[in-house]
Amino acid sequence: MTRLCKSFPGLLLGLPVPLLSAREIPVGGQAVIEGVLMRGPARWALAVRPPEGGIWTKWWEARPWNASMPWSLPVLRGVATMGEMLVTGFRAISLSAQVALGEEEKIGPLELAATFAVAIVGVVGLFIILPVWVSDIGIRFLKVDPFWLLIIEGLARAMIFIAYIAVIGLWKDISRVFAYHGAEHKTINAWESGASLDTATVSGFSRIHGRCGTSFLLVVIVVSVIVFAAAGHGSIIWRILSRVVLLPLVIGISYEIIRWCAKNRTAGRALMAPALWLQYLTTREPDLDQLEVAISALNLALEDKAGPIAGDGGE
Repeated sequence: MTRLCKSFPGLLLGLPVPLLSAREIPVGGQAVIEGVLMRGPARWALAVRPPEGGIWTKWWEARPWNASMPWSLPVLRGVATMGEMLVTGFRAISLSAQVALGEEEKIGPLELAATFAVAIVGVVGLFIILPVWVSDIGIRFLKVDPFWLLIIEGLARAMIFIAYIAVIGLWKDISRVFAYHGAEHKTINAWESGASLDTATVSGFSRIHGRCGTSFLLVVIVVSVIVFAAAGHGSIIWRILSRVVLLPLVIGISYEIIRWCAKNRTAGRALMAPALWLQYLTTREPDLDQLEVAISALNLALEDKAGPIAGDGGE
């Protein structure tokens, strides 16, 4: 469970946001423990480097949550996509943990549930309760107009988020997850550019990508300042509860912004520049072995046939 808890920040920072790429195929990815999860047009594919070497792979069918009404509508599709990413990402992380830990150290359902619960409590505590509390203290200390309450809260949330990334990046295990995060980005960038998917070619591409979950989370922080203003000031309990209730709306609007930026690349890249810079904290330059794993995951995700390929752990 300790190793799984160490990997959970990757679930929050590496959320794949699969929109149409330059090749008009919905490709997304996420780093996991010693591996990479990729999504192709019809399947999810997971590739992990086990302790004994080689590459362990597994795939399963992709059933988009936002494919039917009303979840295909703007804003709602963002909420559905985020739910799908969290569930699938959690499944991939638990599978990769089992492979990376070896067959004798299986992770039970109680450990998985406990890890998920701890992560949710941590997210609510760090990114909702703490910023609200900081803004409340700030207003009392600075003695300024309540208008600044939301501004201070937003700034506090952004600073906590950036500090969180910087601190966990010092952790050796998380640093390796960030390297696989970089491998995932390089592989997708190579694919979208129409380049050959070999390690030498892919290594030359950028580890920064416009649809990264890191960028998405930073957009969420900015959008939250505007949306949370609708809830008014009120008591600290009211502000905390209203943030939790309005979070799905914030996620949905943020998804639409990311989607627009992906389709309008010139303007979108300018607007997303600060979010893109943040990826230098959440990615590391991968080695060739890590690139090989990411390429294996993407190749499997792009397979047209429904059945597993040779040496595959597909189901």
